[in-house]
Amino acid sequence: MLLRETFPAGPFDCNCSILACGDTKDAIVVDPGGELERIAELIAHYDLTVRAIIHTHAHLDHIYCTRDVKETHGGEVCLHRDDLFLYDGFAAQAAMFGWKVPGTVPVERFVEHGDTIAFGKRVATVIHTPGHTPGSVCFEVASPGERPIMLAGDTLFRRSVGRTDLPGGDSRTLARSIRERLYTRDLDAIVIPGHGPATTLGDEAKGNPFVRLSA
Repeated sequence: MLLRETFPAGPFDCNCSILACGDTKDAIVVDPGGELERIAELIAHYDLTVRAIIHTHAHLDHIYCTRDVKETHGGEVCLHRDDLFLYDGFAAQAAMFGWKVPGTVPVERFVEHGDTIAFGKRVATVIHTPGHTPGSVCFEVASPGERPIMLAGDTLFRRSVGRTDLPGGDSRTLARSIRERLYTRDLDAIVIPGHGPATTLGDEAKGNPFVRLSA
């Protein structure tokens, strides 16, 4: 059984997810943008061991509590190398909102397209989907007989897509990523976006007004 808890975290309501292998209690924390107490409560409640802290991209609201989670619960900090400039610029991102933040912890693993991140008997497959940021990735968690889960970050939302007017964003690249690397996966997959409600790949392939499968 796959354990999953998803909840809005931080001032921008980033969807933070904790996924764990029900057999081994090994877990991954995805996009820890806040809610440290909630993260700690869930880890304690399920008696989890954090194996990795993974990021769909390195915007402020998705990495805000990475350092705290790492120092409290451990886990290998993972990021796509193309977003390192954003991760290293964490303090500058925060300064735009008048926030002061501690320094980041080092990235311990740079993930690439097709990599897998293991947590117990489960794996999260890395899908590089540049466009929102150069290093944006999605994570697919799929096992035989279960409905796949796609952690899509800010690449794909319910009836929307990620903005591309920030540094490193590109609308054509984003559309290509969605069509070629998401809509070609199992369309029955549940999509957990970076913000807002869940959807499915099939629903977005048919009805997303920005990027449709047939467009």
